[in-house]
Amino acid sequence: MSASTQVAATQAPAIHVAGLQAHYGPHQVLHDVDLEVRPGEIMVVMGGSGSGKSTLLRHLVGLTRPTAGHIELLGTDITRAGAMEMLKLRRRIGVAFQGGALFSSMTVLDNIMLPLREHTRLARETMEIMARLKLEVVNLAGADALMPSQLSGGMLKRAAVARAIIMDPALLFFDEPSAGLDPVVSSALDDLILKLRDAMNMTMVVVTHELESAFKIADRITVLDHGRILLVDDVAGIRRSDNRRIQNLLNRRSEDAEVDAQSYLQRLTGEVMPSLGGAGEQARAP
Repeated sequence: MSASTQVAATQAPAIHVAGLQAHYGPHQVLHDVDLEVRPGEIMVVMGGSGSGKSTLLRHLVGLTRPTAGHIELLGTDITRAGAMEMLKLRRRIGVAFQGGALFSSMTVLDNIMLPLREHTRLARETMEIMARLKLEVVNLAGADALMPSQLSGGMLKRAAVARAIIMDPALLFFDEPSAGLDPVVSSALDDLILKLRDAMNMTMVVVTHELESAFKIADRITVLDHGRILLVDDVAGIRRSDNRRIQNLLNRRSEDAEVDAQSYLQRLTGEVMPSLGGAGEQARAP
């Protein structure tokens, strides 16, 4: 944990989540999630496929409204905020999407400047200087005139980071930053995340399934499982946890789910099945 993060532990949280519930139709995805992220820390969110990581991220950045609960970002309750409050808040938030999400018809420089064009009235010359400075930060100097199709996977990720930090946000969100990258490029991106935290004192939430990356960059880790938080702790605490599901995740062991024959048949047929025990035999008797 960095010195700034230790000091931040006594401050008001940058993110406060209380009783968060989320549904996709009748299916509940998040169950009463409570979470706090301290100013200046890197919070990594981990979990297996279908654990609710991406759903939690969508709610944290305000893309989806929760079924119940509250989410406060930098003191603003986004579950109650109006359009103008959200617009003001989004100027203080950056998001680096998993695939980069750069516009293919725009140069790298124009992609990086996009938030400035949307949220400021700066002269184009000023915006270009600011964008080139951010490209320097992410080690992409000289790539400003390239198109996204001309970038490698790692370059796309770094360009996405440059766009996410162009407004010097207080909060920065990453969605699977290492996905699809080779180990060397992934490690370089981890180093960039740490550099940004230390140099710009940003609070970061990183959703990832890459264990090595998570252990390298995290101040604390939140482990999600089937929409519930199993544990929030530092790297050492996560490693020594005796929770079976956490250890299965860390050691890449599969979960052997028990199959109930009656519920399985019910899912296949969409009908209420009679008991497979004696009651079912009696129901079929003449």
